Amino acid sequence: AEVLARPDVWCADRLASAEIPAVSSGFAALDAELPGGGWPRGALTEILVDSVGIGECSLLMPALNAMREAGRWSVLIAPPHGLYAPAWISCGVDFARLAVVSPTCRRDALWATEQALCGAAGAVLCWAAHVDPAQVRRLQVAAAGSTALAFLFRPLRARTESSSAPLRLLL
Repeated sequence: AEVLARPDVWCADRLASAEIPAVSSGFAALDAELPGGGWPRGALTEILVDSVGIGECSLLMPALNAMREAGRWSVLIAPPHGLYAPAWISCGVDFARLAVVSPTCRRDALWATEQALCGAAGAVLCWAAHVDPAQVRRLQVAAAGSTALAFLFRPLRARTESSSAPLRLLL
């Protein structure tokens, strides 16, 4: 019973009943579905999207604002497009506490994500078109050693691949 109550143990069609540290998504209906009642801290969340720029970041804005209010940094790694500052500012994002990392290769993006998760970041968002299962596992291990919100944006085609991310959403 003790093992089945752990948050990292999945049993058929139910989530573990242990308390999961989380940050509200800012959307009551979504929080009601998410384990822990919000975005999990210390766990990798995969967000699968058909194409980038469909509003995937707006889903995370309330959580990024919670990080800002807590005085924590948010780090964006390999965003597929430049940020439109007026839109981000209108959502309450503080550019003084936002870092954008634009690596030249996929390997560097994943390395930067691991480093950000091992640092003082409150939220780490990474976009990666190709990530193998071992790399996803490395990111999950890095996230598990932190209190950060960790998000990995992947293409929709990744839904058929195995993943060690405890939470996976399809947009």
